[in-house]
Amino acid sequence: MKRETDLNRMESIRVAWVLGLCLSVLNVSADWPTYRGDNARSGTSDEALSLPLSNTWTFQSKHKPEPAWKGEAKWDGWNKVYNLKSRQTFDYAFQVALAGDLVYFGSSADDKVYCLDAASGKEQWSFFTEGPVRFAPTIHEGRAYFGSDDGRIYCLNANNGELVWKVQIGPRDYRIAGNGRVISAWPARAGVVIQDGILYTAAGMFPSEGVHLCALEVTTGKVLWRQVQTDLPAQGYMLASATRLYVPTGRNNPVILDIADGKRLRVVQGQGGTYALLSGNALIFGPGKVGQLGVVEGETSDQLAQFSGNHMIVADGKSYLHSDYEISALDRDRFMALARERKVVFAQQNDLSDKLKKARALKKDQQDPAAIGEMRKTVLNLGRKIDELSEQMRDCELWKEECDYPLDLILVGDHLIAGGEGRVGAFNVSNGKRVWDSEVNGRVFGLASSGHRLFVSTDLGTIHCFGTSQHASK
Repeated sequence: MKRETDLNRMESIRVAWVLGLCLSVLNVSADWPTYRGDNARSGTSDEALSLPLSNTWTFQSKHKPEPAWKGEAKWDGWNKVYNLKSRQTFDYAFQVALAGDLVYFGSSADDKVYCLDAASGKEQWSFFTEGPVRFAPTIHEGRAYFGSDDGRIYCLNANNGELVWKVQIGPRDYRIAGNGRVISAWPARAGVVIQDGILYTAAGMFPSEGVHLCALEVTTGKVLWRQVQTDLPAQGYMLASATRLYVPTGRNNPVILDIADGKRLRVVQGQGGTYALLSGNALIFGPGKVGQLGVVEGETSDQLAQFSGNHMIVADGKSYLHSDYEISALDRDRFMALARERKVVFAQQNDLSDKLKKARALKKDQQDPAAIGEMRKTVLNLGRKIDELSEQMRDCELWKEECDYPLDLILVGDHLIAGGEGRVGAFNVSNGKRVWDSEVNGRVFGLASSGHRLFVSTDLGTIHCFGTSQHASK
């Protein structure tokens, strides 16, 4: 009896310990260990921000970022398209990764990776490479992983910045003049992504020289597979799902690979750009030449839908769309169901239109007027159905508000955080009303959040940390 009582007591202690551990885990602040928080580049955090926020500290680099590409052409004369968007903004600001109480970022100005204390902004360590570091590090199990224009992928101890390993991705260490600097002929221009203990990366921006797509063992840097593409570059933050790897290609459209071996599956259709996110099996990317976000689902290459805008957040069955002048919310589930139905009707109409064209092309004595008339009637009815579905899709909009913060967007708790020219603002997710804003130094191209703090990165090399009064540095 005593033994049974002791066993019950031990079991109670074990259960209490497990519950206590679970509660402590729930109370730990969610990290933001890679660009836009996760491998889907979702830009979302469940943590709440307690508004209003105050600027608790500011880090100012001695040199502002030096983007590889300064901007888009003023206009596309061939297609007569004006007011073009810059489609390669990945290094316009020092994008940060957040883990524990530390902030990490790479610099395209002085070729270093920095680690700052999240509470005070004080530098903890820095590490030199031999070329610009254009992407935020990815923090994984106490190590920091990143690439440099020197053509190497680095692994550092995330606590002290000591080198663990480095690997040259291109075929040899050959330097050239590129983007105003001396860089590798195969610079690492794709932000690394880590999935299930494997690091995925790419190096090379000249397809004629070969662009190397690689999987590395995170602990040693050993190359597990390598694929070389000779038609497209690799520029932008890579994304990963359980079975697929998504590689932005600068101004061109993303490439989708099998994550197991790196073999190319397809290149999706769209208008190009390095901004991309995953929502389930849907890839959303842009902004194209004039601010267009395309959606490609599943194993297809063609677009299911297209939106006018620069950024999108997907959460809780809704899409939040961000354009130059507006922010809006959409009933995503209903919209996507209607879009799928419309796509089927489009295909039916196109197929029948082809048949009608062939029927009309026959000689008069071979034509069937009744069949032609019936096909023509069906094509017109399908067109009306498409119009009806399009109208229903427009009715999926839940709210729309003016927003003069067009440069970046994330979702933190129940607030959309948007960055603009010299300002950052918070908008209520339920109605789009602005509830807080603050001045910042420069144009906001980077936003991140962890530990109930908001981090804002600008094109002038400034990183602002906003928090509540208890987070203010002394």
